[in-house]
Amino acid sequence: QVQLVESGGGLVQAGGSLRLSCAASGSIFSITSMAWYRQAPGKERELVAVISSGGSTSYVDSVKGRFTISRDSAKNTAYLQMNSLKPEDTAVYYCKAVLMRWAISRESQYWGQGTQVTVSS
Repeated sequence: QVQLVESGGGLVQAGGSLRLSCAASGSIFSITSMAWYRQAPGKERELVAVISSGGSTSYVDSVKGRFTISRDSAKNTAYLQMNSLKPEDTAVYYCKAVLMRWAISRESQYWGQGTQVTVSS
């Protein structure tokens, strides 16, 4: 099986920074992409940032210039550096990985349990 474990959430004042981590473990052959989503109360889950196996990145417009996604392929870990945080960034942040497992010839996606980020004004 595969597990994704997120960490790094918390409470921060507006203008502050947080760094989220997402570590994937288990019977992983290769990871195609890793992404961060977020879901605020009463809102739909939205894609925040994604990074491919080749290192290409993409961001939702609202976080461009403030958030940076990166990954350590050797550790099967993705990071989300969040700077200049705003109260509207408050949400539960989820990590998703699209990957190939050993001995299974199709991609699968896995989600982490989520980590709360709260930005106070």
